[in-house]
Amino acid sequence: MTSAPSPTPTPGVGTGRGPGSDRVLAAAQAALAAEHAASYGYGVIGARTAAARSAEAKEAYGGHLARRDALTRTVRELGGAPQPAEAAYRMPFPVRTPADAERLAADIEDRVAGAYSDLVRAAEGPLRREAADALTAAAVRAARWRGTGVAFPGLTERAGQAQPAQHS
Repeated sequence: MTSAPSPTPTPGVGTGRGPGSDRVLAAAQAALAAEHAASYGYGVIGARTAAARSAEAKEAYGGHLARRDALTRTVRELGGAPQPAEAAYRMPFPVRTPADAERLAADIEDRVAGAYSDLVRAAEGPLRREAADALTAAAVRAARWRGTGVAFPGLTERAGQAQPAQHS
């Protein structure tokens, strides 16, 4: 998804748990922002997806809502104020057909994987494991929607390959 402001931690907010705590909070906020955008995007996908893939879209939507709620708690536990969802998100391209919906779903999952990749790098312990699980789930969903996987899902190096948003 696009057009969401870059998540930033509240100045001076940290957990006091070490020098990387602000970095973990920023990564958790970014993952939360990605989940907000994904939840919105799956609303668009649900309206345009083929009937045969409707259950898959509903399942993905539910998964993103659950992760969003978990990340909201995580951000609070890290001492931050959870970033709220935007009222609306600009789609990276027009979504008019079931094929467009599938392409959007794969794009969303790639973006979510990227956000969780950053959280994996920043976090430790159980939060790192949860982020790795979320990254894996997003990569699997992206591969299912796209029909093929990528070698290293979520890597920042792939960001240059993402399709730019169309401004309308």
